[in-house]
Amino acid sequence: MTDPWVALEPGADPAERVRVLRRAHETFTSVGTVPRPVRPVVAESWRRSARAGVGPDGAAGLELTGSDLGAYRAEHPLARVMPLFRELMGTFAADGEHLLAVCDAHGRLLWVEGHPATRRRADGMNFVPGARWSESAVGTNAPGTAVAVDRPVQVFAAEHFIRRVQPWTCAAAPVHDPRTGRVLGAVDITGGDGLAHPHSLGFVQAVARAAEAQLALLTPARPEEAASLTALGRDEAELVLDGRRIRLGRRHSEILVLLSRHPAGFSGDELLCALYADESVTPVTLRAELVRLRRLLGPEVLASRPYRLTTAVESDATVVERRLETGALTAAAEAYTGPLLPGSQSPAIVRLRERLAGALRAALIAHRDPDLLAQWANAPWGEDDVEVWRALATVRPTAPVRVRLAALEAELTAPLVRAAGRTRGATYVQRPPA
Repeated sequence: MTDPWVALEPGADPAERVRVLRRAHETFTSVGTVPRPVRPVVAESWRRSARAGVGPDGAAGLELTGSDLGAYRAEHPLARVMPLFRELMGTFAADGEHLLAVCDAHGRLLWVEGHPATRRRADGMNFVPGARWSESAVGTNAPGTAVAVDRPVQVFAAEHFIRRVQPWTCAAAPVHDPRTGRVLGAVDITGGDGLAHPHSLGFVQAVARAAEAQLALLTPARPEEAASLTALGRDEAELVLDGRRIRLGRRHSEILVLLSRHPAGFSGDELLCALYADESVTPVTLRAELVRLRRLLGPEVLASRPYRLTTAVESDATVVERRLETGALTAAAEAYTGPLLPGSQSPAIVRLRERLAGALRAALIAHRDPDLLAQWANAPWGEDDVEVWRALATVRPTAPVRVRLAALEAELTAPLVRAAGRTRGATYVQRPPA
């Protein structure tokens, strides 16, 4: 397979591929091992599906119906590009006896349109508007997996995790907010084996990009929305503002991170408490920092009373948070390039740093994806994280992983052993630090 994201290359025998995949699926669902013929993207999705508790005989459930569904669709950003989806894909779906489907960032189907007979068949597996088709709900499927991994994906026949979906083939691509990069949902084409071709994957990807371009035209970014702040994995943040790249000092980095997250701003006392653990620091010190920052950014960017930014600034930390909220864990992990301003001791920054790292770390441990766990464990900030190494050892028990875990656990127990030895014969017990 030259392209791991394409399910069936031209010239391959679909019937033989189906037989191979069915045997592989039965092997996985019975013993938990993924045979080699299964593509990596599908194998990883099967593992995520199993960890989420999805059974191979499950079914999608309805989450939105009637007026609730109508109101939600009307307010969803992808409603603005549904005419474009119908224009580009409607005839193709109807003539080919396929379905056009659009889901939100949680995998809920918002629109399912196309050939009437195909729609009736799809009703039998609850592939209908309002049903949840996320990986965590129904396992491997193109719209749910595309949202999960944040990239176009094709799923063929028995690559689907749930058996009742295995007669189908689908291809889907995520659609992003052109201003923020946030995943809005995915556009999907679903039908028979004829869709198992590289062209169908390229087609939905092109449609998704056209939708993003249309959204950009409908909501053009204003100059004040073009600012971005990079603060993950670095002690000195970088601000891109009006085409300028500005390297910020440590204190200015802390101030910009806090102001970017609070558009309403801070009073002088609030900002002083957020920035300085030392209560002896005076408001004069803070005002001097803000004066220097205003000179650097421009007086029109930093306002006072309260201190606030007049330009919207998108930070890389916020991007990670948003992807976590939408369930795009792979995309969140890729965007996380390190702890937020790791050298900062500012109380508010420390809280933000620990909250963001803790949320991502907890999600990685819960999802138990071996590649994502390994990515964290082998990063500088995760190399001593024993809980992540333990989780990795359960899903990828290779010799190097077991050796590293044993070394970490030995380091943890060594202080306790030494403390116990020192207290033998003593009149008191000294407890190790928490």
